[in-house]
Amino acid sequence: MLTVGLPLLKILILLGVVAFCVAYTVWLERRLLGFFQSRVGPNRVGPAGLIQPIADGLKLILKEDIIPTNARPFLFRIAPIFAVVPAFAGFAIVAFAPPAGPRASFLISDANIGILYLLAITSLGVFGIVLGGWASGSKYPLFGSLRSASQMLSYEVPLTFSVLSVILMAGSFRLDDIIQAQGKLPFLVPLILAFGVYVISAVAETNRAPFDLPEAESELVGGFHTEYSGMRFAFYFLAEYANVVLVCCVATSLFLGGYKIPFLPYETLLAGNPWLVSLIGLAVFAVKAVAFLYFYIWIRATFPRYRYDQLLKIGWKVLLPISLLNLLLVAGIKLAMLR
Repeated sequence: MLTVGLPLLKILILLGVVAFCVAYTVWLERRLLGFFQSRVGPNRVGPAGLIQPIADGLKLILKEDIIPTNARPFLFRIAPIFAVVPAFAGFAIVAFAPPAGPRASFLISDANIGILYLLAITSLGVFGIVLGGWASGSKYPLFGSLRSASQMLSYEVPLTFSVLSVILMAGSFRLDDIIQAQGKLPFLVPLILAFGVYVISAVAETNRAPFDLPEAESELVGGFHTEYSGMRFAFYFLAEYANVVLVCCVATSLFLGGYKIPFLPYETLLAGNPWLVSLIGLAVFAVKAVAFLYFYIWIRATFPRYRYDQLLKIGWKVLLPISLLNLLLVAGIKLAMLR
């Protein structure tokens, strides 16, 4: 019974924590954008607007669920689920902290092919976007969904190459092994090119500004979710920000050392108190992820939206050659070290 109940409990806790993080990622983004643009962000609902995410959630729950006349009803209803499930499923292999014991791990699944699973599951989210745009029976959602598909194809390749260079450095597909390999020096330093490619590709993969062409308001009204309202729209919104949080967690694990502190082996120093080690590791991971999230939002506030041809050129003519060159350099260095 314990072998089934404990993983199920961990999954439920993780879903709740991710939903909470998504809600307050939206709040943080709105506050930071207000600061960057010299204006006031949300500050009416609760102190400093802290209850604003709850108010927004209640508003979306109470909104009417409208299905357009020309829509394909069944596909229109299920499309948001195809977008939100992969976004949450990606967190299953993220190592948020060192384990506090054999049965007290912060991992849902310690898969040997964790990175491959992550790349596969996150690429499935685009099916929900394409399906929703096509099932809406309207031209603007269809254009937005097609943009999202071609954008994902353009940036998935350099993103994968940047992750492969990390796998070569660590010698493992497990995220926890990759974190352990960064005990003395985060991969951000030797793999700065891969990190740059990862950041730009991740922004494009999550359809965020300046690569938010699939939902460009000035061109496509609202993009692929133009016809959605109520909770179905909320699912797309939830999927987008869950992907943002996942990108931050994966970047923390791959390039920033995860829960490790360079040159400070607190796991060894506090070996007698595993729960304290886990809590410190969780705090370190959270600080790094929030710092990357700040950088992620900063990018949105800094750059204007690119044209669609510019977006594709950056993916195929700039990021792909850089990621290939970086991968070849890392492979050559590792081969030389083995000899």
